[in-house]
Amino acid sequence: MSIGYACLTVGVPDAKFKNCVLKNAGVKKLQELIAHNLKTLENIIDYNIKNDIKLFRISSDLIPFGSSPVNNLPWHEDLSVQLRNIGGKIKGSAMRVSMHPGQYTVLNSPDANVVNRAIAELEYHQRVLESLGMDEQHKIVLHIGGVYKDKKSSARRFISHYAQLDEAVKKRTVIENDDRSYNIADVLEISQVIKAPVIYDNLHDQINPAGKENYEIEWIDACAETWRKSDGRQKVHYSQLDPLKKAGAHSNTISINEFLQFYAALNGRSLDIMLEVKDKNLSAVKCINCISSSMNIAILESEWSKYKYSVLERSPEEYLAIRRLLRDKKEYTAIEFYNRLETAFKIPMDKVNAANAALHVWGYFKDDATAKEKEKFLKLLRKFQLDEISISSIKTYLHHLMVKYQRDYLINSYYFVF
Repeated sequence: MSIGYACLTVGVPDAKFKNCVLKNAGVKKLQELIAHNLKTLENIIDYNIKNDIKLFRISSDLIPFGSSPVNNLPWHEDLSVQLRNIGGKIKGSAMRVSMHPGQYTVLNSPDANVVNRAIAELEYHQRVLESLGMDEQHKIVLHIGGVYKDKKSSARRFISHYAQLDEAVKKRTVIENDDRSYNIADVLEISQVIKAPVIYDNLHDQINPAGKENYEIEWIDACAETWRKSDGRQKVHYSQLDPLKKAGAHSNTISINEFLQFYAALNGRSLDIMLEVKDKNLSAVKCINCISSSMNIAILESEWSKYKYSVLERSPEEYLAIRRLLRDKKEYTAIEFYNRLETAFKIPMDKVNAANAALHVWGYFKDDATAKEKEKFLKLLRKFQLDEISISSIKTYLHHLMVKYQRDYLINSYYFVF
């Protein structure tokens, strides 16, 4: 079993993709963006390897305007060496990658132009994965599309248009239930015709259920029957509701206790779990660490070094409790550790705690900072205490000092993220 996340990272240096608007998409600009994005992808893959993350969804924005006539660059040829090098890292670490075209990739549209664009988009995604040297176990995830007032006719249209796809695209394509139109039973029915594997999405099933006769595990088992050996391990999408937002909105983080209930219900089934969550890699690392058999306390200590000042600015009590928890080097208390982190992040920051945490971070520079820098920091702190500026202004300045004085301990700190 592998646990992974989708597309973007939180708190990882040099890991942001770039894009541009259509009017600026000239040759030079596109070349610059593609070069940057490939380096970004490589940085993310390196991060995943370091953190034992073996499941990752590559952003569709990797190649700007990848399926559009605007971008007619032979990027897959010009950058073949770099693409293969990245692919070599993916294969060498036994990582599995995928891609997921966006909401405008609608294969069952009655509009031929929309269908043609969807086919072009799927071919672009296939080209990315092929250029990386990935075999057909590395998938392209696709929703069925719209209902257009007649679900059965629209499903038949999807089947008809799917038949027009290139065989290489078909071998990679997997279909997924959505939260509005096509529930898991609908998707399984379509799969019987086109023979494409089915991804079960638990949150979509909660919002758009296929009746009450099946439970979650039964749907997962039904989907398992659609996966052939050549498709690799069965994949599911897992997410949790944000209780404060509209139905379907993903939670900011994965509640570890709720995830562990889902994991226990799998009862040893061999599948890959793609987390769809706002804090991306942070939840992936959390879930991996909580089911890890390595029981390595050093992993939790490394995690704590990143979270500690974000916890301190919310709850000095939880900060001290976690420090006490990690003193016992013989116990691997991952679940309690992450539960306490979750508790701390539910507590709003107040001015006193935020200022206290800022002073702790300032301590990394105070002996080297100039008198002018000290004066500026203290001035920002006073203005914050008087409600004249937000804590982000102080963090921005502390981040500047971190870069200037190369405080490696802070570079990966989530203090500058939250």
